[in-house]
Parts: sequence; C-alpha cells; structure tokens
Amino acid sequence: MVDLKIDLNGLELKNPVMTASGTFGYGEEFMDFFDISCLGGVLVKGTTLEHREGNAYPRMAETPQGMLNAVGLQNKGVHYFVEHIYPRIKDYQTNMLVNVSGSTIEDYIATAEVVNELDNIPGIELNISCPNVKEGGMAFGTSCPSAVSVVEAVRKVYKKHLMVKLSPNVTNIAEIGAAVEGAGADSISLINTLLGMAIDAKTRKPLLSTITGGLSGPAVKPVALRMVWQVAQAVKVPIVGMGGIMNTTDAVEFMLAGASAVQVGTANFIDPCVTAKIVKGLEQYCSENGFDKVSDLVGAMEI
Repeated sequence: MVDLKIDLNGLELKNPVMTASGTFGYGEEFMDFFDISCLGGVLVKGTTLEHREGNAYPRMAETPQGMLNAVGLQNKGVHYFVEHIYPRIKDYQTNMLVNVSGSTIEDYIATAEVVNELDNIPGIELNISCPNVKEGGMAFGTSCPSAVSVVEAVRKVYKKHLMVKLSPNVTNIAEIGAAVEGAGADSISLINTLLGMAIDAKTRKPLLSTITGGLSGPAVKPVALRMVWQVAQAVKVPIVGMGGIMNTTDAVEFMLAGASAVQVGTANFIDPCVTAKIVKGLEQYCSENGFDKVSDLVGAMEI
C-alpha cells in the first residue's frame, strides 16, 4: 500500500493533489461528479476584500493547447464568503484554502485577518500577481521588494499556513521565491498564468476585452516545470507546482522537479473528475515503480 500523505510544512495533505484557484469554484460545484474529500486540498476562487464585478466580456478565449482568461477576480468579497459560502463548505473532509487577492497591501491584510478567524480554513494562498494600484499597476510579485512587503505584512496578521503564489512574468523566479521564503511563506505555489493575447484575424480585433490575459493549459507546462525546478533549488520550504497539468504523468514530472504537491487547473474544465483520477494514478505509478511513499518522488529527477 502506497503512502500518499504529504506534510506541507505543517499542513497535512492526504495526497499531493490539489485544485487551482479559479478553476474549481468553491468545491461544492464538483460534488455531483465525485467526492472532493478524496483530494489533498481545494483552493477556492480568488477572494478580495470588497465585491468585484470582474472585467467586461469577452474574457475567455481558447488558444492552441491552452486558454486565455481575463475574468478579473470576480467575487462577492470576503464578508459574503464568510456569511454565505463558508458555512456550506467548512465541513468538507479536505483542506479548504482561500486564495487571497488585493490591490493594496491594506486590502491583503484586511482580507487575511477575516479569513484567519475561520476555524475550518487551515491556510490561505496569497496571490501576489495582482496589480499594486498604489505603485502604478505593477504586480506585487514582479519585484523582490514589493513581494516581500506584502508577504511580511500578511504574515504579521495571519497565523495559519501561508502559501504564496508566484507570478511567472518575471526575469528571475528563483530570486522572488527566496525573497518570499525569507518574508515568512510556509510554502510557495507556482506558476500563475503567463501573460498572453489573441487576435481575431477576421475582425482584426483582440479576442479579450482587456486585450491581454492569462495563458494556462498544456502550452505553459514546459515553462512551469522549469520554474518549479529553479525555485526548488533556491528554497527550503515546500513547493506546490502547477501549470498545464492534465494527467498523472504531468503531476509526476512536477514532483520529480521538486514539487511536494500539485494543483490542477485548466484540466478541470475538460474533465471534472481529472483530479480524482490523478490521485489514483499517482498511487499506481508509485506502486509500479517501487516507491513506498509518494513523498519519495519529490526532487527525485536523475541528472
């Protein structure tokens, strides 16, 4: 019997498979397809301090081997989450983590403080790919000083597991990873979407209302895999890898590159049961390849 448990720096996962924020709703939407308690964790959709309508339509577009999105963190705010959504999801037998986003450091702090009081939410994922409105719109996660400033501020008020999600739209991802580790991150997740765009040749107009958007899906996997490996060489905290994971083989590759756990995103839109299949697939892979514990896969790439 393969031991699938993962210790994510104090956050106990029954297996390494999690869902990526923004692709799995609040988890309850998938209960008609399978029991989500079989997963290591669920990252609920991005949550902000105040209600956000998101960007104008169209805000999603298919691309070869992937998709673009510019949803714009549409949600009803953290207080609505606490009053209406949390009571419905708090008893799921898996780790329910909240993805926290903001436009200012004060937004992040206030949202984290609210989530900190929820007994059945064992951690947050801090999305530092958001634009800092006080600094001209540059994303918090694109420079070490701004990344450190928001992580340190949230660390002071948030007492449970703090996972920090990195933007890939940087020149040195390992440097950013080391910086947020030093600022208090308990784990690091990567990558968020790559910046891309698409144009309709017939109308000669962009396919997204925002012109550019976030690229996800199989197309980004080689980049994501490289970045996970680079950050794994630079930090000691656990890494949660994501970016184009469509099946068990993809998940295994991320773990071999240094990820202790994985998040599955775009694949959920194609097959709502894909995460459950990957859990079973990891157990089979380990059994067939002589691994008694799935944790032994972490960083086991042979060079």
